[in-house]
Amino acid sequence: MVDDFRIFPDAEAVAQAAAEFLYGQITTCLNAKAVCHVALPGGSTPARCLELLSGKPLPWSSIHWYVGDERCYPHGHPERNDSMIQQQLWSKIETPAENLHPIPAELGPELAAEKYSGLIDEIGCIDIVVLGIGEDGHTASLFPDNPALESRHSVVPVFDAPKPPAERVSLGLTTIQSAGQRIVLVSGSSKHEALAQLKQGKQLPIALIGASHWFVDEAAA
Repeated sequence: MVDDFRIFPDAEAVAQAAAEFLYGQITTCLNAKAVCHVALPGGSTPARCLELLSGKPLPWSSIHWYVGDERCYPHGHPERNDSMIQQQLWSKIETPAENLHPIPAELGPELAAEKYSGLIDEIGCIDIVVLGIGEDGHTASLFPDNPALESRHSVVPVFDAPKPPAERVSLGLTTIQSAGQRIVLVSGSSKHEALAQLKQGKQLPIALIGASHWFVDEAAA
């Protein structure tokens, strides 16, 4: 399951190490090809990582950004993941608007997933997917025992999520599995139980994504 599991003293150290690693991986990708496609998560630990990444000397116009999952709120809603990403990263870098690819979740789960699937299918493969993990072992908006987890589509509508809002849109498991690489950020004692279950071999959604680079703080570990 795990390529690479690194433990750091606290969430700030996780964010700093992950930002440095992500910078290196994007640079490596761009040394090999013209454009790098990166999918980003919501959450507090990723927020700090993205803020730190915004200060790195990257060729921003060569990077296309996607959102790993989105909550079906109106555009601009403060609890949308793209609102955090906009605040912490997109608003701080010089990048063409056409390089930013928010999920149109305001259209509702099915139509948004259909439209975003077209975009993801067109690029073929995301180079780097950055992910978080929930207390129940979910990642993106792929929750345990939710039908969205079983879908083979590149982007999936999510209904009946166990935490609000109930309606969401998520990259499908197959898209995450086929990415060039996966980076997982985990911090806080609330994630400890999920990691313990993972080590015991429980098939939580995060266990299904494939080999990944994990950045974990001591409270979670």
